[in-house]
Amino acid sequence: MIYPTQRAAILVSVAAPVALALGVAVPGGWVAAIGWVVVVMAAVFVDGMLAPSLAGAPTVDVPAMVPVGGRVLLSPAIAGGVGAEFAAEVSAPLERARAPSPVRAELVEGGEGIEDALAYDAPRRGTAHVSALWARHRGPLGFAWRQRRIATDTAIRIVPDIGPTREQGMRQYLRSAQFGTRMRTESGDGQEFQALTEFQPGMQRRAIDWKASARHLSLYAREYRTERDHAVVLAIDSGRAMADPVDGVPRVDRAVSAALLAAFVALKSGDRVRLFGFAARPQVDSGSLTGARSFASLHAHAADIDYGVGESNYTLSLTALDQRLDRRSLVVIFTEFTDPTAAELLLAAGQRLLRRHRVLFVLFHDVELEGFIAAPPQGADDVTRANVAQALLRERRIVIERVKRMGIEVIEADPAAMPLALVERYLALREQG
Repeated sequence: MIYPTQRAAILVSVAAPVALALGVAVPGGWVAAIGWVVVVMAAVFVDGMLAPSLAGAPTVDVPAMVPVGGRVLLSPAIAGGVGAEFAAEVSAPLERARAPSPVRAELVEGGEGIEDALAYDAPRRGTAHVSALWARHRGPLGFAWRQRRIATDTAIRIVPDIGPTREQGMRQYLRSAQFGTRMRTESGDGQEFQALTEFQPGMQRRAIDWKASARHLSLYAREYRTERDHAVVLAIDSGRAMADPVDGVPRVDRAVSAALLAAFVALKSGDRVRLFGFAARPQVDSGSLTGARSFASLHAHAADIDYGVGESNYTLSLTALDQRLDRRSLVVIFTEFTDPTAAELLLAAGQRLLRRHRVLFVLFHDVELEGFIAAPPQGADDVTRANVAQALLRERRIVIERVKRMGIEVIEADPAAMPLALVERYLALREQG
């Protein structure tokens, strides 16, 4: 396609006042302005035909991963594109999920010594796509652009920033590590039987071996060897409720950050970790991974957890997760419920998981609702808003108490404090076996 440049547009616009002046001075002289416009348009066409052509399939050089908030330098290339100017159409992850309107990357000329580079600021975690590439050459006269739009599908994986995760995770791991020169067997609540011991105050009654107690005419309890190869499942709900922001950041992004920190500590501790993402159906499943080197794979899978726009299907997703687990695991579910109906479905799915696994719910404090209650009312709208917030928090508290009575553990913390709170709870549960 051939398009006029700014120079050609200025020359054409000059014809209007010239035509007006000629029409006033010499009747019929305004026709000369039309001739001027025709000459300029002809020059635009000839200049566009003389411009170098753009042929071949384009390529866009992008990094394999980029952290959230980082700047991606897109380096396009195409046959005959030497000296050409480029632009790109990039669809952000959230926009692809809700409104697939493209966002054009801003043009950077010679930034950091890289010519014809396009800069794209990664706004959210997920996978962005370069859906189209524009390339254009200026004609030798400077009157026309010869432009071509080429459809492409280059993916940019936007992953969570793991710098703070690694730093905090290593600090927590070193704090919890136990060093010594003598090996010993540790007793706990594992599954491998170790020995019988006399029942002592403080032991759980379910540990009593009634048959052995009857034989010895005294209460005896079973001791189990503490397992050091735990299975930890980090299940992240990415439905509509989790896509809503809390304290300015989507809940699902905060859940991913907390999950990665817990996964880093768990892998360094020798446990098996599985990352599972779901919304209306299961979306991401990393499988069971071991070893600190597996953290890179978890990091990549975390980028595939999308922002959902529909309600989460707890029954389908958590049942599918239960079928994929072949051993007793600690299932950590990052979720949020906004109405009693969704809470009932969540409780039913959690109760089924509780038959085989240890379940831990992770909930973020709703600081917005708590802010409505704490703010001094300035009018009737503020009073109404505070009453509604109080009712919502009361329903939420009722559901949390029901969850605890079912035997499911719950963590509820402020968004900023959640990662460290989750790691501390994981380490406490790990010591219990």
